[in-house]
Amino acid sequence: MVAAEFDYVTAESYDDAVRLLTEVGDEATILAGGQSLMPMLNLRLAKPSLLIDINHVDDRVPAAADGWLTLPALTRHRALIEHELVRRHCPLLSEAARHVGNVRVRNRGTVGGSLAHADPTAEVGCCALAAGARVTVRGPAGDRALAADELFAGYWSTTLAESEVITDLLVPVAQPRQGWSFREMVQRTSDFAVVAVAVVLSLSDRDETIAAARIALAGVADRVVLADAGLVAGLLGGPAEPAAASAAADSVAAGIADSLEPPSDLHATGDYRGRLARVLVGRAIRQAYARATGAAS
Repeated sequence: MVAAEFDYVTAESYDDAVRLLTEVGDEATILAGGQSLMPMLNLRLAKPSLLIDINHVDDRVPAAADGWLTLPALTRHRALIEHELVRRHCPLLSEAARHVGNVRVRNRGTVGGSLAHADPTAEVGCCALAAGARVTVRGPAGDRALAADELFAGYWSTTLAESEVITDLLVPVAQPRQGWSFREMVQRTSDFAVVAVAVVLSLSDRDETIAAARIALAGVADRVVLADAGLVAGLLGGPAEPAAASAAADSVAAGIADSLEPPSDLHATGDYRGRLARVLVGRAIRQAYARATGAAS
């Protein structure tokens, strides 16, 4: 198939893109990397009357200051893998980006585009939740910030107003006594994740007990999700011994099954996704703890 007819315009700035979105309304769509949008256009799953190209509005690169790593929305997935600041300050995101699509997708796809597309299997969104990231968006009233876990609303939908566009992803820089892990199961290389898990653990300043834990999952609901704090509370105050990691994985998997009802489709049943989440969460906790304590090779 080919895309339905649409008008095309190149925005001169984020403000110009916001103006066009405001004037045209929900018939307008932003084009960044286009790695998700173009297939949707060709399949006529999306039929905008206006395509607003923002590829030339921002030439900033990743930067770190005041404890935050700032990733401009047009940062390509390839930069997440290769940029020294990303590798140093958010190795979780750098590792996860290697699982995004294939080399062509990684060369063109963008951080902001992935977040705005809100695919429930997306690696970038999953890691943003686990890292406790924030998102900056531009609208008619100017900029506003929201936590990453406030962005995703459901299948390919966000809480953004129709006239807003994402400009930045801000990620807390990794701390010395912090460990991370990203695990993903796919049927074939470059496929969408059946289930993906991102874990960030922080150790106490006094010993090797866990002071904080964040676990995010993709592929288990209509959006990427952050495991409720109560589900991981059993990890806090102690080391991530195998029994503790398994108990936390059981708790997260049970919570997912009870509240989210993982979907069934041609790739996997909901029950299989729940069991797979349990396995991946357990492995990710153990790996993150090993990295935090310096025991990982």
